[in-house]
Amino acid sequence: MPSTPTPSWTVGDVTVHRIDEIPLPPATGQWLLPDATPGTVAGQDWLHPDFADADGALRLDSHSFAFDLDGLRVLVDTGIGNGKQRANPAWHDLRTDYPRRLAAAGFPPDSVDLVVLTHLHADHVGWNTREVDGAWVPTFPRARYLTTRAEREFWAGYAMDEARAQMFRDSVLPVERAGRLDLVDVPAEGLAIAPGLRLLPTPGHTPGHVAVELTSRGRTAVITGDCLHHPVQLAHPAIGACVDIDPQRSEATRRALLGSLAGTDTLLLGTHFAPPTAGHVVAHGDAYRLRPVPPA
Repeated sequence: MPSTPTPSWTVGDVTVHRIDEIPLPPATGQWLLPDATPGTVAGQDWLHPDFADADGALRLDSHSFAFDLDGLRVLVDTGIGNGKQRANPAWHDLRTDYPRRLAAAGFPPDSVDLVVLTHLHADHVGWNTREVDGAWVPTFPRARYLTTRAEREFWAGYAMDEARAQMFRDSVLPVERAGRLDLVDVPAEGLAIAPGLRLLPTPGHTPGHVAVELTSRGRTAVITGDCLHHPVQLAHPAIGACVDIDPQRSEATRRALLGSLAGTDTLLLGTHFAPPTAGHVVAHGDAYRLRPVPPA
């Protein structure tokens, strides 16, 4: 049978591919965004049927974004990963075909030049590494891995529980020890890391969290990371994630980002948004909605 085409969007001369890993279980939304109650979701007809089911359960996905920017082959976030020992049953010891999906989109692991990590949570760093002869080694052997200095230093001083320590042992430390992890300081105005590619500081979910802005021929897209988990947060920006390190700062970041995007033609690409995943932010009353842009 022919393979399913990789979902993609055009931003100027750049094609952004969504590399799917897994849909997250229905219970994820209730746990992650506890204030997004079925009643709250039911009040937003535009969330149905793509972003929420008939009972108000949120739809969430794990995926990455890959694109070629004038010869620089970039992957943004690396999902949960295979064979990882995780406390979350939905993430534990996965066996997905993510590498095949990457290759099908034209990004086999040895072709990737740059891996941008919006932050260092387990569902964003898992495919940083793969297991070879009982050891975790970088999945992308030619790539530089990039995150913020604020992010790495925060976790270096954090009293981790065993589950998080395990994640660092199998998905972060092997990349550091291989000399592949680069740390950058991101000022308030953002940081250009390549022509047409900029990191936007979006702290709160974690202290060093960034969104990723892509620009080509006057067109722009922003990849959210976890400053937004679900489109319901456009309608209710006060809804935060139970794992936000600084909830007040997370909300302020969310409101500032949405305000800057509302009414523009910037394409918003949600790192956990279920299909159709992307859209334009439009003002609606004192909040916002997402006008979906289906993939090509």
